[in-house]
Amino acid sequence: MNPSFLMTLAFAGVLVANLLTKLWLASRQIRHVATHQHEVPAAFAQTISLDAHQKAAHYTLTKLRVGLIDLALDAVTLLAWTLMGGLDWLNQLTLAALGEGMAQQIALVMGFTLIGGLMGLPLSLYQTFGIEQRFGFNHTTWRLWLSDLVKGVLVGLILGLPILWLVLWLMQAGGNLWWFYAWIALVLYQLFVMWIAPNFIMPLFNKFTPLEDATLKERVSALMSRSGFTAKGFFVMDGSRRSAHSNAFFTGFGAAKRVVFFDTLLEQLNADEMEAVLAHELGHFKHRHILKMMLTSFTVSLLGLALLGGLSQQVWFYTGLGVAPNLTGNNSALALLLFMLVLPLFTFFISPLSARRSRRFEFEADAYAVANSQAAALRSALLKLYQDNASTLTPDPLYVAFYYSHPPASQRLARMSA
Repeated sequence: MNPSFLMTLAFAGVLVANLLTKLWLASRQIRHVATHQHEVPAAFAQTISLDAHQKAAHYTLTKLRVGLIDLALDAVTLLAWTLMGGLDWLNQLTLAALGEGMAQQIALVMGFTLIGGLMGLPLSLYQTFGIEQRFGFNHTTWRLWLSDLVKGVLVGLILGLPILWLVLWLMQAGGNLWWFYAWIALVLYQLFVMWIAPNFIMPLFNKFTPLEDATLKERVSALMSRSGFTAKGFFVMDGSRRSAHSNAFFTGFGAAKRVVFFDTLLEQLNADEMEAVLAHELGHFKHRHILKMMLTSFTVSLLGLALLGGLSQQVWFYTGLGVAPNLTGNNSALALLLFMLVLPLFTFFISPLSARRSRRFEFEADAYAVANSQAAALRSALLKLYQDNASTLTPDPLYVAFYYSHPPASQRLARMSA
């Protein structure tokens, strides 16, 4: 049987299976949350009001229903780029305008990115200024949104174009092992971005000020000291400029690590709860979760590039996905874009493995926090965060298995009390 036809058949089959599975999971989540929205689960009856529980349910259901539209649009867009000839048209257009060469290769990727960004813009705007606004989470103004967009595009061009040029050049000039050289370049690039992000990229979008609460600063410093950690400083980020959602995180490497609290988090939690949340984040470092996830990411990217190295040499890979390759010229950008479009369809079905691992990491970080801070404070902090972020307390178990990187509140609290 024709390899090109087999590729088309496999792609169509996985696309349909992918879409149907996601629709099925979303419908399960919708039914489960809707069914349980009228009564607060017994474990939370004394701490979560019915109004807060129902707000979380309505917020979850609204996002899920809009997500159904997003799923359908994604499937149609993928078909349009591939079997309906969209990517082939864009390739021919850039070839006619620029001829063969690196300029055309980069223009093809940039054109694809621009069109994709414009197509996703209406739904993104609705999610921010529609859903988030309706439920009281959006603090972003149109001016700030536009400023973020311009800055994001500029940062993307400054950081993205050099690595894109390098990868495309290696695909053409690196021989049979180009994928290995490209992997080394991408690993170094990711480490470089992680290094410069705290001092150069993040301050472009948010303001970071030293933590002024002397009592809290003393407590978190003592926690880090007795846990064997050092930090360059404690900072507050003006997350409230964009959203009412809250978080805390580390940035930087080694002794240069910074502890960053959202200003919204400082408003929601007391000192005991803040200490417990920080202890949870320290638990991730203690168990080397971040390093493990980085190594996994690097390994997966190596395997992916090796696979791309083989597929990019096969004519049926292009023709089976609706693209006519240049049989005597350079198809590096085409191969890269097709691979990025198709790969997520296949990896989705193994996503429960990475989600399960992530949830296990969260349990381990919780256990570390319980051992190094007040367990009651961590429980109350989690309840406040789930409530303030309108996270549903009654998710569908299968939906959790596929999508949740953090365990549901009921599981986390039950594990702490065990």
